[in-house]
Amino acid sequence: MRTSRVWRRVLGVEHTVIESVDLEADGRGREVLVARVRVKAGAARRCSRCQRRCPGHDSSPDPRRWRGLDVGATQVFLQARTSRVSCREHGVVVAAVPWARPGSRFTAAFEDTAAWLVCHATLSVVAMLLRVAWRSVADIVTRVVADRAGRIDRLAGLRRIGIDEISYRKGQRYLLCVVDHDTGRLVWAGRNRTKETLNRFFDDLGNERAGQLTHVSADGAQWIH
Repeated sequence: MRTSRVWRRVLGVEHTVIESVDLEADGRGREVLVARVRVKAGAARRCSRCQRRCPGHDSSPDPRRWRGLDVGATQVFLQARTSRVSCREHGVVVAAVPWARPGSRFTAAFEDTAAWLVCHATLSVVAMLLRVAWRSVADIVTRVVADRAGRIDRLAGLRRIGIDEISYRKGQRYLLCVVDHDTGRLVWAGRNRTKETLNRFFDDLGNERAGQLTHVSADGAQWIH
């Protein structure tokens, strides 16, 4: 197996050329692994919003770094020069890179791992484990959820659902939650435990899919009735 292929697998990247991998001092007395990369020609000059191939606009004079998943106890960064493209729909935007989501300073592999960990531990614990600020973890979760939400229809195939509320802050602040009893997954949530919030769920579900529901479990709250 070629060395470049091994590094692509270790770094969790695709459509990427690995130019070099070196250990460098990070200015705090520690060494970090820096992989200098570039986008393969077939994936270059694409809009970061719609992924269309676009004319180039300009390039940054200085390279940019993205934090990747650690290799053992060593922090990893991908380094590359960025460019902007002129998209006929979105205007002048930073060109997409295959290893990271738009606007992120972390690789997609790092963000996916962080989002998975948040499902099983608190933000502060995940931040300590990954050696990033807890606000960075919160931003990562927002990006990952937005990215996944555009690909998955969470309301498809619902038959048996449960409706309830959960308190998420002091001062009687609630989220209305809808779960799929067949998979055990949360499929919808909205702010405030009101009839109007619940109506928004059924608006999103639509009449046809609502007609396919066979069971609804809920407590005796008047707003649910």
